[in-house]
Amino acid sequence: MNPDLPSTTRNVFTPTVGIVGGGQLARMMVQAAGRLGVEVHVLARVTDESVRGIWPAVHDGDPADPSVLEEFSRRCDVLTFDHENVDPELVDALVRVGRVARPGASALRFCDKAAQRTALATLGFVVPPFALATTVAEAEAFARLHGGWPLVAKTPRGGYDGKGVRWVDGAEQALVALALAGGSPLLLEPALAIERELAVLVARRPDGGHVVYPIVETFQRDGICCSMVAPAEIEPALACEASSIAVAIADLVDMVGVLAVEFFVVDGALVVNELAPRPHNSGHFTIEGCVTSQFENHLRAVLDWPLGATTLVASAVATVNVLGTSDGADLLAGVPHALAIDDVHVHLYGKTARPGRKLGHVTALAADTATALERASRAAHALRRGAVRADDTRVVS
Repeated sequence: MNPDLPSTTRNVFTPTVGIVGGGQLARMMVQAAGRLGVEVHVLARVTDESVRGIWPAVHDGDPADPSVLEEFSRRCDVLTFDHENVDPELVDALVRVGRVARPGASALRFCDKAAQRTALATLGFVVPPFALATTVAEAEAFARLHGGWPLVAKTPRGGYDGKGVRWVDGAEQALVALALAGGSPLLLEPALAIERELAVLVARRPDGGHVVYPIVETFQRDGICCSMVAPAEIEPALACEASSIAVAIADLVDMVGVLAVEFFVVDGALVVNELAPRPHNSGHFTIEGCVTSQFENHLRAVLDWPLGATTLVASAVATVNVLGTSDGADLLAGVPHALAIDDVHVHLYGKTARPGRKLGHVTALAADTATALERASRAAHALRRGAVRADDTRVVS
């Protein structure tokens, strides 16, 4: 136990987990912690909404501030993260003075997409062709080498839900993308002929013990994951290969907690796209769809507790993300409409509605993936259909 914790707030039997970040992943982690009886503190920026209102132990502060992070760490036996935008050097500094952070700096350093791609390629993992560019000439040279425009341009850090990713179709658009990057290099990729997008979640303990979740197929729209189904309907050999690669990468980065490994399937072969050392949107189906959710297993892993089974509890599970509508309507009024559909589960994240913002998700269980996805999609539509604007006008779409 952390001796810096006030004795009046410590439970002598259960360690205290500190979650850095107050978004929806922290919200769902807190809910899992409640079922385990684990004490949790959350460090959140004042703009982080999701965890507020469901958990009293929220500490306001900027995780990028070393003094704030150090003071928060004194309250906790182990730190974990609901996002990867924490400076690994700050985490290393905390570990040097005896704090425990899981995942550690070695895994967090892989959040930089440029460093991630370079390291994986050097070690022999198949990744998309890539280059770093700071000038239009470099972008043009890469395009010539890889079949011409368009290219995909990504900011190495900070991108999510389609942010930080642009299609670049020519020198003019490359100039705009570079200007928006503010002088930082862009990670360039060719526009691959992607047949499928898959994700594998690995929960790993400090000693390397791990469990792997059923492989999920994800579906994107405008760079945002809009839905997913499990199990992915792929050949067993491809599924086995994807799981093996994900476990190897988890070992490579010395992951503790849940690691998400995203793959492209190109010409029938696996290509490693990105890593996320935290619970992940592609694993939300596990809350109702698996014996043990990704959030519970993440907590078990960072506490070095035995990991739970990852078996599906139904033949098929589908999750559909729900984004804010164009008029920013509140989805809460739509919940009864969604729940009228059999075998669905609604999760709202407690976030202020804004167009395109990820506000929640719906999960459905069924005998096959097509039925599960149809139910989840219908429930998500019902949720949006029953939404109410700020002026209490019913939204019908």
